[in-house]
Amino acid sequence: MKKALSVLICVILSLSCVCIAFADSKPAGFGDYEHVFIIGIDGAGAAFSKVDSPNFDRIFADNAYRYDAVTEYITTSAQNWGSILTGVDYETHGMTNDSTSTGQPFRTSESENHSIFYYVREAFPEEKLLSICHWHNINHGIIENDLGIKKVSRKSDPMVEDAIVEHIQSGYIPKLMFVQLDDVDHAAHTYGGFSDEYYEAVKTADYRLGYIYDAIEEKGLMKNSLFIVVADHGETDGGHGGQTKEESSAVLAVAGHNVNKIELGADAHNRDVSAIALYALGIDQPGQFISSVPDGLFGESREKSVDKNPVEVKDKLWHDFLFAFVRFANLIVGMFDFIVL
Repeated sequence: MKKALSVLICVILSLSCVCIAFADSKPAGFGDYEHVFIIGIDGAGAAFSKVDSPNFDRIFADNAYRYDAVTEYITTSAQNWGSILTGVDYETHGMTNDSTSTGQPFRTSESENHSIFYYVREAFPEEKLLSICHWHNINHGIIENDLGIKKVSRKSDPMVEDAIVEHIQSGYIPKLMFVQLDDVDHAAHTYGGFSDEYYEAVKTADYRLGYIYDAIEEKGLMKNSLFIVVADHGETDGGHGGQTKEESSAVLAVAGHNVNKIELGADAHNRDVSAIALYALGIDQPGQFISSVPDGLFGESREKSVDKNPVEVKDKLWHDFLFAFVRFANLIVGMFDFIVL
């Protein structure tokens, strides 16, 4: 009798170990990061491929990038920053430069098509959230104003850069940080998108990018943080808003401890930033998202799909079942130990 009980106990323990192994499994990269830092460079398009950009090159040399990810069809700022931050296309979120301006009401959590800050706040109610922007529309009319997000608006890129570094160096470490630099777009509007001044502005943005990244790294944060660079649109000498290749291309680059060294596929969109950020923090993708984690970004290549969440409901049910089984098995083992003794 005791021998039979011992065999049964061994079987239960073995099954418990197998169940735990399955229960702990998760898609590569999902929830592997403590912090996500997003650096948005307005108007940069694919210009990092056309200038000397030593900081961009060193940060993403062993990570993932694409110089010409796809933008929204209308290549203006609100349409694209809106999509980058909400994970839906501009036709769905309906934001424009006018509708997000300070002349309009603040955006709140009552608005449709929440930003990624909304979902991070739901998942991490006590964590710090930070948005530092040069273009005031983002903090006013795109990111919600009733979620306890610390918002900093500055009138120049140097002031934005200083604010970021001050926060990081002082120990204000947010779960999610979004930054928007605007001088590249300003140079294009002033001098033209193919001008020397425009490309000089991109080089200056590269300097700032390195300065920000180094401040994060010096705090030891890159060991568990995801660092993303994205543009909203590109430029032409006639401005932007159209559908030329220059306007509708945008850099998208991702660096982190388990990001693959790849060039992202041609189907990567700048709005995929929203899916990448939530995925990295272990937050299931909202059903309305049409953004997704690009193929091959984490682990083995996986199918890019806009209608599947990284962790589906059935996966959660299986996870819960396995842990319930493990608890039951441990209870049975305890009972048998008592009987045998």
